[in-house]
Amino acid sequence: MAQKEKILIVDDGHVNLNTHVWNDPVFCQNLVGAKAVDHRQAKEIVAFIRSTIDRMDLRHITSPMVDEMVKAKLAEYGLDAGNPIRLTCDMFVRNGLDLADNAHTVLERRYLKKDRDGTIQETPAEMFHRVARHIARAELNYDKDADVRHFTETFYALMTDFRFLPNSPTLMNAGRRLGQLAACFVLPIDDSMEGIFDSLKNAAIIHKSGGGTGFSFSRLRPKNSMVGTTGGIASGPISFMKIFNTATEQVKQGGTRRGANMAILRVDHPDIMEFIHCKTTNTELNNFNISVGITETFMNAVKDDVEYDLMDPRDHQAVGALKARDVYEALVEQAWKNGDPGIVFLDRINRDNPTPALGDIESTNPCGEQPLLPMEACNLGSINLSKFVVADDAGPRVDYTALKTTISTAVRFLDNTIDMSRYPLEAIDRMVKGNRKIGLGIMGFADLLFQLQIPYNSEKALEVAEELMAFIQRESHQASLALAQARGPFPNYEQSRFSGDRNAAYRNATTTTIAPTGTLSIISNCSSGIEPLFALSFVRTVMDDDKLMEVNPHFEAVAKQQGFYSRALMETVAGTGSIAHIDDIPDAVKQVFVTAHDISPEWHLRMQAAFQKHTDNAVSKTVNLSRDATVTDVRKIYDLAWKLGCKGVTIYRDGSKENQVLSFLSAKKAEDAFMTAVRKRPATLEGFTTRVKTGLGQLYVTVTEYHGKPFEVFATIGKSGRSTTAKTEAIGRLVSLAFRSGVTVDTVVEQLKGIGGEHPIFQNGGLVLSIPDAIARVLEERYLKDAEKRRGASSLMGEVCPECGQTISFEEGCMTCHFCGYTKCG
Repeated sequence: MAQKEKILIVDDGHVNLNTHVWNDPVFCQNLVGAKAVDHRQAKEIVAFIRSTIDRMDLRHITSPMVDEMVKAKLAEYGLDAGNPIRLTCDMFVRNGLDLADNAHTVLERRYLKKDRDGTIQETPAEMFHRVARHIARAELNYDKDADVRHFTETFYALMTDFRFLPNSPTLMNAGRRLGQLAACFVLPIDDSMEGIFDSLKNAAIIHKSGGGTGFSFSRLRPKNSMVGTTGGIASGPISFMKIFNTATEQVKQGGTRRGANMAILRVDHPDIMEFIHCKTTNTELNNFNISVGITETFMNAVKDDVEYDLMDPRDHQAVGALKARDVYEALVEQAWKNGDPGIVFLDRINRDNPTPALGDIESTNPCGEQPLLPMEACNLGSINLSKFVVADDAGPRVDYTALKTTISTAVRFLDNTIDMSRYPLEAIDRMVKGNRKIGLGIMGFADLLFQLQIPYNSEKALEVAEELMAFIQRESHQASLALAQARGPFPNYEQSRFSGDRNAAYRNATTTTIAPTGTLSIISNCSSGIEPLFALSFVRTVMDDDKLMEVNPHFEAVAKQQGFYSRALMETVAGTGSIAHIDDIPDAVKQVFVTAHDISPEWHLRMQAAFQKHTDNAVSKTVNLSRDATVTDVRKIYDLAWKLGCKGVTIYRDGSKENQVLSFLSAKKAEDAFMTAVRKRPATLEGFTTRVKTGLGQLYVTVTEYHGKPFEVFATIGKSGRSTTAKTEAIGRLVSLAFRSGVTVDTVVEQLKGIGGEHPIFQNGGLVLSIPDAIARVLEERYLKDAEKRRGASSLMGEVCPECGQTISFEEGCMTCHFCGYTKCG
């Protein structure tokens, strides 16, 4: 997406904070000389300024704003402010990283190291250096004379060129105290109270360390079974799922994100019908993705329209039977209603299990792309395919030579990661280092197709997908084989299906996985995984009363090259999400630049199957359906997934989630509802008054309420000029009119918050920029607590993000926000 500049106005020019960072030594020396602080205090002031500016969603930052920040810190130290600090261009250096505005936002919120107060302690470049140094140190395990600096530089270039990124826990935790670098885990749940609660405890430990967990509840005895030790009655798997869900709610992953879980129940478990309907309401089990574990016996029974046996998991004896088609239709209908459950094909997954002697694969990670043995984890990473398109006289093509080099380096990086990760449990450490599974995947596939001028929904795109993934599979195996020659094959090699084959004595039991890349693709400024774009253009609302157009750079370049670009057209695209029905765009362009909802479900499935053919593990992908899709349409998708050889499938029907209050076609209805008549004022209203310190004096904001909602705002400013007093009163009157006309609080806050003035001032740890900004703070504090402030907002594009209120998309088997990086799958 296009990048929004953040500009700092200094005495001798302007500094683009997207391309430059603070030269800390120079700025600290300036502070020490001018403000009589010591070097420790100077460093704290610099970190505070950088963190504060990073959090400010303003286009222009002024020197007076920075000076107010300095004054605030000096006051903490009991020092006088003195003369204003003089900012100059030589206090900044180029950061060497080309990061989009959204990438900065995601890194600041979720990845960069912070102190206990939440102050950012590193730049993006420093983060990548931290990760590269830590992963390179693994070379010493195999060669005491290894050139660690060389590998540090190699890994740093790999990441900062955005050719490859490891999974989020590696970026967050490498080189830090926590040290847990794996993304996904699978835990066993045995049929005993001790086994169940041991697994619950282990899940909490994993969530705290930053990982997601998958479980199979299939070993648990069915509901109403006798419990021999107590003579009681078993409550069944779903009751324990609810306990796991509640525990997850209380544990934040690594202090930054809430835990994510996958629950799988075999289709032949006696409680399968209760499982299928356990998420009928969207308030139940909201920390779980759920999937039915499908067997070939069951699918054959569906095909033949016969009954199949339900098996007691304790002795594997038949205890009943159900008509297969009834069960199949029930899970299809429930998936149509709200996307759950998905399905995984267990027999198919276990046919590709590289170590069957160690046990069956019963579950996957939360998004379904990584089948794992119990007590196993996997480190994932993704190659950005958009970086490997070159043009010559014959036109654009894939640079396979450069791609081969990146694959080799990425495999080494991920193998090193296994050694450098601190796993939360000893049993997991043993299993991971015994199999050394890695999952190298891709992102930027839709962008690659745009550059190659190939429609996503075309036979040519399927050919490219198979050719690319076959190459990545082959080269990753070769890179793993080469590593094994130097480091040895994975320790469980002799117990694997590769045993005895010298050409398959790999360092890693698996090498490829197509994993979700939601936040990684934001950082890399590319499309997610193998998904088509959710939309070609967004209008992003920022807090300085600005609307920022986010346009896919490849589409924007073609639009300008072919002469049909205009801001008005881009706004039209942003409002619809697609260009399929816009007359001003040439048909040839429409064919190439398709989005998720332009593509039929069949093409989504065929693309998933094309990648699955050449992937060791599985593929995380969402099949997007229109709001008017039928249950029969979902049935066709599940049937086709089985026919094409997929290992699982996840669907999302537009509007099927609780919070999705608006779709593409309902904008007119929402507009009509919004334009309500101005309500008359009742004779008596109650309210409150808040005093806020501003740069122009004390501001008194009085808000009257009607049925618990704001109805009027009266604002007065003390000891200020008539002009300021008049403007303050005018703002209050206009806000009152907006509330009486049905405008929501969050909309008013969006419009007022972040408006800058001449005299910003700190109050209660925050920077009050102006009188309208102060009014917004009062309304936000009273009515919009934390992330809840946007939860009810509408979007022309679909469901809204619970953290930032922007459009959220369903892709890669998960819910992901491409603005702030929020993901429901951890």
